[in-house]
Amino acid sequence: MSDTCDLFIIGGGINGVGIARDAAGRGLKVILVEKNDLASATSSNSSKLIHGGLRYLEHYEFGLVRESLQERERLWKIAPHLIRPLRFLLPFHKELRPAFILRIGLFIYDYIGGRKLLPASKSVKFTGSPLGTPLHEGFVKGFEYSDCWVDDARLVVLNAISAFEQSAQILTRHTFTSAKREGNHWKISVIGPDGKEGQIIAKAIVNAAGPWVTEALDACARAKPSTSKTKLVKGSHIIVPKLYNHDRAYTFQSGDNRIIFAIPYENNYTLIGTTDTPYKTDPSKAEADSTEVDYLCMLASTYFKQDIIPSDVVWSYSGVRPLYDDGTSEASQATRDYVLEIDTQDGSLPILSVFGGKITTYRRLAEDALAKLAPIMGFRKKGWTGTVSLPGGDLGHWQDPTRAFDDFKAELRLKAPWLPNHVHDRLARSYGTRVFDLLGGVTNLKDMGQDFGAGLYAREIEFLKTHEWAITAEDILWRRSKLGLHMSEAERQAVKDYVGCYSETNE
Repeated sequence: MSDTCDLFIIGGGINGVGIARDAAGRGLKVILVEKNDLASATSSNSSKLIHGGLRYLEHYEFGLVRESLQERERLWKIAPHLIRPLRFLLPFHKELRPAFILRIGLFIYDYIGGRKLLPASKSVKFTGSPLGTPLHEGFVKGFEYSDCWVDDARLVVLNAISAFEQSAQILTRHTFTSAKREGNHWKISVIGPDGKEGQIIAKAIVNAAGPWVTEALDACARAKPSTSKTKLVKGSHIIVPKLYNHDRAYTFQSGDNRIIFAIPYENNYTLIGTTDTPYKTDPSKAEADSTEVDYLCMLASTYFKQDIIPSDVVWSYSGVRPLYDDGTSEASQATRDYVLEIDTQDGSLPILSVFGGKITTYRRLAEDALAKLAPIMGFRKKGWTGTVSLPGGDLGHWQDPTRAFDDFKAELRLKAPWLPNHVHDRLARSYGTRVFDLLGGVTNLKDMGQDFGAGLYAREIEFLKTHEWAITAEDILWRRSKLGLHMSEAERQAVKDYVGCYSETNE
């Protein structure tokens, strides 16, 4: 492998692919490398929320909250199939924050970000309401507010597809090993999936390696030592059988100033998380430990009538967030804002490193990164990603994303009446208008090929392999979808046998 590019990007998480999309659309030649699958670390292990971060107001991070809330509706518009509004219930706990403080915080939350489409917050009474049925009787009132839900791993994939459509090269299973400045370019070494080393020549590097950002920077010779540091914080989530029947999520306060969410998940489950614990070891080895599981079960049980115990957990996941180290002592108080550090030599050959950030602000982060690079690299085209739909998101009704998605689902049902209803809904949500590429030429269920269970057919597996960089069964069952959660071990094994491998780590 030997190639040249304007911009070489390390990392296939949300920040890396977001920068790749924006840069490629401005006419830059982009190469992105990811050592595993897209979204294989932090970016597939979030709470799945596009949100302002209500609790950040307590830490006076008004700028971050405002930017996040502005992005919330913008992202919903450009991906109305993948992102959907979600109402959150915040029970009033008389021993924690006073009700008037919560009300003031929600008033600020409603208006600081220019909310236009999502409904405003309001007070609610839980007594005699289905919304209060799952809660202990002591919780009689609270508040309701808006945020949005997203399939985080698919958001990464859609940005990668968009970058690819703008001629970016997306190289998964390629490991960045080193880079050095030589003359008027960076000379970069990369190990391909075949184990062979290749060289890439680039004018600039973006280091979006997430938890490995410091290690990646250390591998760049003649780059000055970073003045920024990361604070690795592990966030774990548990999945339990569905705890209630309505469509709201809950926000629960804790006496230790942390909060957790309980969110409807994959129709039959409830997602509970997250924790905030300092993390010192290999981010690729992160998993929910017994202490975290106990904590999540305990706090959720403080609010829900139903006792939640560790044996209820059907699945758990953990992600290590590379937060910018702002000197705070508590992991839960560390800023979720991002810092972009740029190093140049003689005013050229930059390397830009991304510290911190959150999934909601990835698009703005990409714009800020390119604004820093533009004077050095000499490109002039402005940002464009806030008004152009992500792949599959071109549903029309720009000012009403909910109507757009509902109309699209109805259209899909008319065009493919032979699909089971639950498959209709999942394909519409996962692929948007790209579903017609997936179903091209198919006129009946038999044409979808082998049925692996949970609504997964061979046709979709082949589409994911061809168009979304899926290689292993894990890529398909746990990142491109969450169908592994709905399958038996035998069904998951059948997918593994069909694809040829489950994951890089157990073959």
